[in-house]
Amino acid sequence: MENKPTIVHNITKIMHGRKLQVFLFVILIIVCISGYVSPPIALLLGLVVANTSGHPFIEYNHKATSLLLQFAVVGLGFGMNVNDALTAGKEGFFFTVASILSTLILGYFIGKWFAIDKKTAHLISCGTAICGGSAIAAIAPVINADQKQTSVALGVIFILNSIALFLFPVIGHALNLSQHEFGLWCAIAIHDTSSVVGAANKYGVEALQVATTVKLARALWIIPVALVTASLFKNRSSKIKVPYFIGLFIVAMLLNSYLPGITAVNTAIVAIAKVGLTVTLFLIGAGLHYKTLKSVGIKPLLQGVLLWVFIGVAALLSIIYFA
Repeated sequence: MENKPTIVHNITKIMHGRKLQVFLFVILIIVCISGYVSPPIALLLGLVVANTSGHPFIEYNHKATSLLLQFAVVGLGFGMNVNDALTAGKEGFFFTVASILSTLILGYFIGKWFAIDKKTAHLISCGTAICGGSAIAAIAPVINADQKQTSVALGVIFILNSIALFLFPVIGHALNLSQHEFGLWCAIAIHDTSSVVGAANKYGVEALQVATTVKLARALWIIPVALVTASLFKNRSSKIKVPYFIGLFIVAMLLNSYLPGITAVNTAIVAIAKVGLTVTLFLIGAGLHYKTLKSVGIKPLLQGVLLWVFIGVAALLSIIYFA
């Protein structure tokens, strides 16, 4: 009989703890929506939440970040011009092809050298070469990767994305890169679209336009890479996930370029999209618990870092001397 009050007390304590957790989470979401928080700070707030009070809705986090990111990218399209985008896309094409091929080849050899599981190594290589988490999500079913292999690859990419969001603008300013150069470098050297857009947005309007356009054009390489992967891993039955939201991004650019009468509406949509990006980065940070980081392992993380340094340095030198 003495245990009953204790059980009731514990349940009450848990309920109060849950309410506080939800309250803090909602307050921080509101802070992100307010517009007073930059994307990097939002990511940092998310990391603090993940490792202190915890994410109260962690089971919905992946879906929410995916949908919000797609909404934000499409919304940003309403602030871009088709002609400028085509110019940036053409210039970024050579860099894209060269960086994807070299990263995938180098990733294969580093994976063999470190004796990393073949599927995990390939997922990390694809995530680094193309577009981070989106590429991993598309390639994983093609090679029949299990949950652990996919989680390790995503963990590596998300850790490096978080660092890039803070590091790249600092390096860009230190090297006095133009907005055009920085946007191109971001699109090639940062894995995930969310961090690319977040870093470029912090650098400037032109950087944002160049980075977003080149990165989304790069994301289309998921399709040929997935087809080659299916052949290499002898799996011809898996369906390839096509990033359809890129089509909506193009429609948004067309509307902005050829319907100038809706400028005021477009400006409002872009502003909302930037808020959506800030919230997206908060949610990404809120999903990075230290246990996730711990489960990655040193060898896969080292593979990811070496590939990232390679693509970052090679792209930067190419842009400075050849772009």
